[in-house]
Amino acid sequence: MKKIIAFVFIASTSLAAFATLPPLSPEAQAAADLAKAKAAYGDKVAAYQLCQAQNRVADKFRVAGTPAPAACVAPPPFVAPVAAAPASAPAAK
Repeated sequence: MKKIIAFVFIASTSLAAFATLPPLSPEAQAAADLAKAKAAYGDKVAAYQLCQAQNRVADKFRVAGTPAPAACVAPPPFVAPVAAAPASAPAAK
C-alpha cells in the first residue's frame, strides 16, 4: 500500500513539474521542427526502400502470367522547413 501511495505522489508531482515548463525559445522550436521534418523524411525513405525490397522478393517468386508489383515512388530530396515569420506588431497610429 505504501508503494502505491508513493507512486501516486511522485507521479502527481512530476506531472505538475511538466505542466509548468516554459515555452520553447524560437531557436529551440526551429531545431525541434527541423528534427521532426528529418524524422518524417527518414520515414519516407525507409518506406521507399521497403517497397523496393518487397518488389525484389515478389519478382523472385512471381509466377509467369501474373502482373508485376507496383512501382515504388521515390521521395523527393529533403528540404528543410522554412521558419514561419513572426507575427508583426499592430501598426501604431
